Amino acid sequence: MNILIIEDEALAARRLKNLLLEYDPAIIVLDVIDSVEDAVFWFKDHPQPDLIFMDIMLADGQSFEIFEHAEIKTPVIFTTAFDEFAIRAFKVNSIDYLLKPVEPRLLDGAMRKFHSMHPAPDNFKAIIESLVSGRSREMKPQYRNRFLVKQGDKFFPISITEVAHFSFEDKLSFLNTSGNKRYMLDYTLDELDKMLDPDVFFRLNRQYITSVSAVRSVHNYFNGKLKVYVDPEVPSGIIVSKNRANQFKQWLNR
Repeated sequence: MNILIIEDEALAARRLKNLLLEYDPAIIVLDVIDSVEDAVFWFKDHPQPDLIFMDIMLADGQSFEIFEHAEIKTPVIFTTAFDEFAIRAFKVNSIDYLLKPVEPRLLDGAMRKFHSMHPAPDNFKAIIESLVSGRSREMKPQYRNRFLVKQGDKFFPISITEVAHFSFEDKLSFLNTSGNKRYMLDYTLDELDKMLDPDVFFRLNRQYITSVSAVRSVHNYFNGKLKVYVDPEVPSGIIVSKNRANQFKQWLNR
């Protein structure tokens, strides 16, 4: 059986690959892809695998975007750190979803479900809709409302409404408030990206996540990139890649 893994966390991808080979040594992992962009190109150049394991949050966006640009006929097992994405996952070929870190017992159950449904039955769509309706009451997105920060010997909460942007500098993460105060956090930007409401916050690049209220101006830059200026000021501006530029402008235009 040929399996494709779409996962941007190297350790998670390696763990999943090892678990799959323990489940069945005959499994062939065709590739490990870490971005929406690379996944879209992969599907254009390769035949469909038998099964896809797909992380929902990737470095350059949510994996649901892949389905908007590539025809995927293969069943999908989603992996995610947060279960609020489950409903949407079940609408795009999904036969199951696994919370990370993936447990061998749950992986075994997902693989058994795949084999029981493969080839997909004629009523595959009805099965998926049934799964969605059965889980819909439980799967409500929950995002961070505040962060507990430390200053000297004191701890105090910062409301999410006070946050202008998050930054990553010298291997440290910082919360920057609209009042131009800065506090160190014990989260990586990848972790923060999963905690924040995507309608309010956007991952500009590997160093910055901004709130929509902090964006002061956006300028065209070289080769289809954008340069973003925010408050509090980042003097040199923040570069958004060509791959993220359209998504960022759409986010601003909601």
